[in-house]
Amino acid sequence: MAHTPVNHPARPIYRAIGGLTGLYLVVFGVLGIITTAGDEIFAKDDTQVLGQGTNFGFSLFSVLIGIIVLVGTALGRNIDVAINQWLAYALMAIGLASLAFIRTDANIFNVNVFTVVVMLTASLVLLMAGMYGKVGSEEEAEAFHKARLVL
Repeated sequence: MAHTPVNHPARPIYRAIGGLTGLYLVVFGVLGIITTAGDEIFAKDDTQVLGQGTNFGFSLFSVLIGIIVLVGTALGRNIDVAINQWLAYALMAIGLASLAFIRTDANIFNVNVFTVVVMLTASLVLLMAGMYGKVGSEEEAEAFHKARLVL
């Protein structure tokens, strides 16, 4: 039994929102790569892009995550649902770890508090897109509808 809605009426909107989140990650990463070109991969300085602390390594990471989200969005067929959910959990873990290490030498991605807030927000948006973007047959949708609790 699936725990997320199947054939939600707003699934195209959620899919588009997931794609826009991936696009934001790519744009942020590309701007970060341009800004930090020539620096060390995990430089710890005051470099900021769009108000977020970054370095070359984090910019590359952002581009990679964004491209994966965009490819999943383009493929659809519930591949985007799985990608969005797994990457959302990964971004949450990385964001919380970054927050824990923000003022230590372990801050390898050179993040600041605003970067963590944006990362956690992006992860929640991806999770939402993953939870409401599932497509299935009419039988699956009907089974989900019958199984849910109506208060």
